[in-house]
Formats: sequence, structure tokens, C-alpha cells
Amino acid sequence: MAVREAKIEDLAYLFDRPTEPLFIEKGKDQKVVFDVPVDYRPDRYKQLMTKADLSANFIHFSVEIPTKPTTIRVKQLYKLPDLSLPLSLDKNKPFTVFNSHHSAMAGRLIAVLMEAPKDELVSLAVYCRDRMNPLLFFYAMSVVMIHRPDTRTIQLPSHVEMFPKLYMHSSIFSRAREEAFVLPDIREPVEIPQDYMASNLDFEHKMAYFREDIGVNIFHWHWHLVNLPNEPPSMVKRDRRGELFYYMHQQILARYNFERFSNRINRVTPLTHWNEPILEGYFPKLDNAVGGRVFPARSPNTKLKNVQRNDYTPFHIEDLERWRDRLFLAIHSGFVINKDGQQVRLTETDGIDILGNLIEANSLSKNRTLYGNLYNKGHMAIAYAHDPDNRYLEDFGVMGDVATAMRDPIFYRWHCYINCIFQEFKAAIPRYTIQNLKFENVTVQSIEVTASGLPSNEFETFWQKSDVDFSRGLDFIPRVGPVYARFTHLQHTPFSYKIKVQNDGVSQMGTVRIFIAPKYDEKGLAFMFEDQRHFFVELDKFSTQLKSGRNEIERRSTESSVTIPFEKTYQNMDNVPSPNTPDGSAFNCCGCGWPQNMLIAKGTPEGLPCELFVMVSNGVIDQVDKSQGDGTCKNASSYCGVLDKKYPDARAMGYPFDRPAEDRPGVKKVETLQDFLQDLPNMAVRDVTIKFTGREEVRPPSSGAGTRF
Repeated sequence: MAVREAKIEDLAYLFDRPTEPLFIEKGKDQKVVFDVPVDYRPDRYKQLMTKADLSANFIHFSVEIPTKPTTIRVKQLYKLPDLSLPLSLDKNKPFTVFNSHHSAMAGRLIAVLMEAPKDELVSLAVYCRDRMNPLLFFYAMSVVMIHRPDTRTIQLPSHVEMFPKLYMHSSIFSRAREEAFVLPDIREPVEIPQDYMASNLDFEHKMAYFREDIGVNIFHWHWHLVNLPNEPPSMVKRDRRGELFYYMHQQILARYNFERFSNRINRVTPLTHWNEPILEGYFPKLDNAVGGRVFPARSPNTKLKNVQRNDYTPFHIEDLERWRDRLFLAIHSGFVINKDGQQVRLTETDGIDILGNLIEANSLSKNRTLYGNLYNKGHMAIAYAHDPDNRYLEDFGVMGDVATAMRDPIFYRWHCYINCIFQEFKAAIPRYTIQNLKFENVTVQSIEVTASGLPSNEFETFWQKSDVDFSRGLDFIPRVGPVYARFTHLQHTPFSYKIKVQNDGVSQMGTVRIFIAPKYDEKGLAFMFEDQRHFFVELDKFSTQLKSGRNEIERRSTESSVTIPFEKTYQNMDNVPSPNTPDGSAFNCCGCGWPQNMLIAKGTPEGLPCELFVMVSNGVIDQVDKSQGDGTCKNASSYCGVLDKKYPDARAMGYPFDRPAEDRPGVKKVETLQDFLQDLPNMAVRDVTIKFTGREEVRPPSSGAGTRF
């Protein structure tokens, strides 16, 4: 048996079988066993025996050819930092960043791991792993792996591989254990039924394919992993952090409403009246990742109540109302009061960023004492609505976890209300003038969408079945090789934009901005602009050099600045870039991005009429400082920003639809999208349709998600 000292690359093995002790074999192709110092072992295993090879005391069964694992010797540190705060969370309790006390625990652990010298990081992580709450530890450890320069090249598995119970129906796991005893060469994927959440008696069930989509929920978890709520301050303070919080959620809401129109359902209504019953019920059918308990359900017509529990989360609904009123007062007054009692103006440029930090109540908030914690406490009020005083000893519901919150219909109603606060601010700042919107001498002459085998300007969507290996998260069952779950998700035929632009000036840089919105509302009436602008979904944004004269621009849908491909969504380790390349060094951060397969809404069998909007704006004005803006991992920058760099667009996020329109000369009022385009030749609109075929395709096995280490 080979024996070697631990090195920083071995941190990857810590993510294998996250609730099994480290002294049990880890890895897939190359098995390893950690030789953990006695003092670093949990108390139970200290009492069991004192020799290093604890794994000999566990029963092993495998259908694979046995190999002798490599032993990784972990050194004991002279002195450990104070970890009493993160160690105080019970290992069998759920963890959530929406709980400010949990967030402080994670912040402390992140700070300790970030400050650890390179030669001590593995020892410190090993000490924490088997002693701490798994959800807390792996959240903090994932943050560290993304942000430490010396760990960014270490490839991490997808969250669904580590904690599949957060993403899949609980019945999947009993079937997976059965399949695990079948030889690998004849093993079949365990199929997740497409309809298992509810029947069609629940009208919200039509939207289950979107809310339950694994990639969509991974995106939400990963976004909160990259964009931290609290400690350490240096990592929270990303460029335009509060504005990014606003824009990402606003776009999710627009995308969800687009999907509702595809299913002939009314738009989301905001959760405005907090003392009235919540009409929507939700029965998640998910097991929590730790503790062996299920996520509790919320029955229809449940009312929000004061939360009185002993887990650091007590608050009253009146607190939410008080914080809401103070936020609206700040918007209408044009300033907030900081913690020193000074007025801070909510300017056209910085106001949305300040407001976003206040609402999220992250560590950049100007005054958490005065403006409170509306967003997170709202999540927790809903998450505890079924048992607000803990009389039934129930844990929080899916709204309490960033990995599961988007499954619940109430998530969108809550965020619709949060978005109303942001829109109140947007309506209070100056509107864009013609000068703000035009690009002198530039004309968008034509737009065309093309896809193989389809008529021009038609998008095609269908169902696709894909596999994800979740054996890494099947703790305490034999090592039996990959076990795949097969899930059905929305997919579209790849397409390209062909845009013709006339530049009557000198060669200059332009920014191409592409959005799409439904043409008609839920009543079948043509949208008024003030209404429609809230439904525009950003599809792409990129810079291009415009030569003098005619320019023909072609852009593939797979190059979108909003999305990441399937392999990055699921951290497919069979298709990772080389660690020595810029893409490889940021692979883990690049896992933040909207899933490529969900770029286009479902549409309808007859074709959903939509309007595709293209704008070419002045690239000189749009450009940020090159030394700050040209970072790695630019894909999905619209939603996620760029790792350690400035947001790569100087304009307001959502520009030009982020605020009401100013009336145009010669037009009494901007009522329609065509009115908005008047006197702005650098913008154009094309009628397009999204046609849902209803067919099913199986993704080729070689494209499925899998991992090596």
C-alpha cells in the first residue's frame, strides 16, 4: 500500500461521500484513505480504536475489482484556530444562509480557511470535515475553493452529486440502492418521473418542470455560493453586488413569467398582504441532506405567523412591515440613513446597488439596524409557516434553503414583491433620454434567427432526458461504480443570430444587446411598453468591432453571456479544461450560470408569438476599465459577474429596459415597443415564434455528467 503526505489537490477527495468519515475509502478510479491524526477524529471513532486504519472496522462490499488504496497522511497542526462558532451547529440540523446566525457560522469558517497557509489548509479542512455539520462545512469549503487562488484549479463535483437528496424525489434512493447491486455493465439509470409532485388539480403543477429543474436549482445555489451574504467582508464586496442581486432575481422572475405564458397561466402576483392566507400549497417530497428527515409541506391557505423558535430566528411579521416601510421611505426621500446617522443619496448610478444590499441585508448594508433583514426573514417566515413556534419540532421548508427554494411556487410571489420595491426606485430616477439610448451613425438593418431544419425566426423546444451520476452522494452504501439518475428537462434546438448593422462613421466598438419578450399578455392583448419591459429576458450581450460600412454579425446561442453549457452546470469532470489554462483556473466559479438548455422558454405547440429585440450601444461608453474588466470566466457574466473583476458593462443592468421610458419628440406618449424605438435606428425588433414540439430525446451517454477523482 502506497503512503504519501497530503497535498492541496487532495482537497477534492473531501467532497466524495460527504457524510461518510474520511478514513473510509474515497475516490473513483484511484482509491485513497486518509490517515487522520487521532485528535482530529470525531469522538466516536477515537473510542473505537487508536490506530490509523479505522476503515478496517467497516464492512466493505464492492462489485468492482478490489485495489489497494493509497494512504494520505495528514499532519497535525501545532495550534488550531477558534472554531467554536461553526462547531456549535448540530451535525443533524439543516443549515441555511437565510439564517443570519448560520451565515455568521459559515463566515467564520470561510475566514479561517481563507487565511490558512497553503501547507496547513488540508489539515485544517480534514479536522473540520467530520466534526461539523456537512451542509455548513461543504458550503464554506466550496466558497473557499472558488475564491482561493491556490485551489481554483482543483475541480469540484456538482452540488447535485454531493447532496442528491436536495434535488431528487426521495423514492429515487431506494431504487438506486437496488440498482447498485446490479453489475455495472447492465445497470440502468434510475428514471425520475416527470410528474411526481402533484396532479393537474393543482394549476401550478403545469410549471413543475421549470421549478423542479435540477440545473435551475443548481444555478440558484451556485449564485449564492459566488455572491456571499456576510463574512469575510473582502469577499462579499464584489463590484455592484447589490445591483447584481436585484438583476439576477428580476431576470428569473421574467423568465418564469415567460414560461407561465407558454402554459397559458397568468403572470405571478406579488405576495403583498402578509396577514392573508397563502393560496398556494407545496409538498416537496424531498429528504433533507442530513438528519434523515423530510422537508415539511405547506398546505394551501397557510397564514404567515410570528416565528418564535429557539434556533436564533425569532421575529415578528410586524418587523417585516416596519422594514418594508422604511425602504419605501428611503426610496421616496432619495436617501438612506447610514449607521452613523448620515444621509447617503440614492443616486441614479449607485442607488440600486445600495438598495440591493439593504434588502438582502448583506454585510455591505448601510444600516442593518434601521432597515433590517426583509429578504432573508421573508424567506424564513414562509419556510416556517407550517410550524412557526416549533410545537411539532419540524425543520424549515424548502424556502429555507437556496438549493431548494426555487421549487416552491411562493418563491416567485415573494421575489415578485421584492422586485416591486426595486421597480419603485427605478421609477423614481431619471428616465433614459434619446441621448442615453442612441449610437450615432449606427443602424440595425435586419435581424434573423436561423436553426438547422427550421424556418427562419422560429425557435424549437422539446424534452430531453439526461443522466447525472449521483453515486458520490450515496453515503454508507457499497462502492459500486456510477449510479445514474435520468431526468427530463426542457431543451431547444441550437440556433444563431444573424444581425446586419450599418456603420456610417469610423470604425468603432459596439455592444450588441439581445432580449426577447412575449408579444401578447395572458389576455391575448398586445403588450403596452411599460408592462412589456418587465418581461424582457436577456439572451446575450457581447462586444464587437464595427467597421465602417456594412457589418454582418453572426452569433451562436451557445455563446450566450447568460448561460453555461450542460457540462459546467453539472461540473462534468470528463470535459474539464486544463487546469493550466484561464478557463481551467476558473472552472469552479464558471459553474455559476443559467443552464444553457433553459435559455429559451417552452413556447406552445402552435408557436408562441414573441418579439426579439436587438440594440447596438456605444462600446466606448459601455466599457469598464480593461485592467479590471478582462477576467476569466466571462460566460454567464450577465447574471454572475466576473471572478475578482468589475462587472463587464458600465451600463445599468437590464439597460435599456430597467426603467420607464421618456416620451419621444413627436409622440404624445411611449405606449408601445415601436414607440420606444422611434428615432433610435441602433435598435430593431423582429417577430419570432417559439414552437414546442413535445418530442423526447435522450442525451448521448458520453455527454452525461460524471467525475473522475
